[in-house]
Amino acid sequence: MFKDESSKSSKNIETIIGPSVKVEGDFFGEGDVVVEGIVTGNLKTKNHLKVMEGAKIQAEIEARSAFIAGEILGNITVSEELELTSSAKVKGDLNTNLISIEKGAIVNGKISMGSAQSIKPIEKRGERKEE
Repeated sequence: MFKDESSKSSKNIETIIGPSVKVEGDFFGEGDVVVEGIVTGNLKTKNHLKVMEGAKIQAEIEARSAFIAGEILGNITVSEELELTSSAKVKGDLNTNLISIEKGAIVNGKISMGSAQSIKPIEKRGERKEE
């Protein structure tokens, strides 16, 4: 995803919300989005989202993949991979297929992974499953 920063060229990044920028309202993008400032509202991209250390987001977030190093107040839905660094602070529910959480990251919310169909209920002892 964003592991090797030097190999990722800046031409792949479509939108950068700089450290001095504050966005209020709904933000929808097709390409990669990097947030270094403040976002309030909804934030959706069909590609990658990168939230840098020092960034603050109060929004519902949807992305294909996300790298979080800043603070987020809101639910995060990622269809592929979600990576939380040691500086990440998230207050909200996380829904993703794959997650990586570094030691030191703070998550206050429910974490759901994979599809609901892939999780089967556990049978109690002595109970037989009816078919």
